Amino acid sequence: MTVGIAADHAGFEQKEQLMAKLAEAGYDVRDYGAKTYDPADDYPDIIVPLAQAVARREVARGIAVCGSGVGVSVAANKILGVRAALITETYSARQGVEHDDMNLLCLGGRVIGPMLIWELATAFLQAEYDGGERFERRLQKVIALEKQLTKPHTSQTDN
Repeated sequence: MTVGIAADHAGFEQKEQLMAKLAEAGYDVRDYGAKTYDPADDYPDIIVPLAQAVARREVARGIAVCGSGVGVSVAANKILGVRAALITETYSARQGVEHDDMNLLCLGGRVIGPMLIWELATAFLQAEYDGGERFERRLQKVIALEKQLTKPHTSQTDN
């Protein structure tokens, strides 16, 4: 499986450790940045290339790390086709894929440690989308909503 990974300065060390463990476990890992530690970098600049790669299916799944995980989650979900979530426990890491077809895992490098990061990444990457009728019905509603909200809006005064 090809996995994309990205982190800003607050998650840089955790990203580097996670990349090594993923490669050791046999994953094809692609680094979308940051390539060096820069305390002045901004998470939106780091997450967008990874989120776009996930949306284009250049990678099967993505993992993003910032200080809390909130920033990368918010920014990643602005990219059409990305279903990202901030995860802090293994049930949701697995269930997010199985039920919701989550394709980008967001982690807080300053709030969880390397052992839990590894457990979450493993649960996320080993999970498979269930595809059952109720899950697919819900996913299609989310996709339709996403497409509807990305169309230009016109107001009553535009007519």
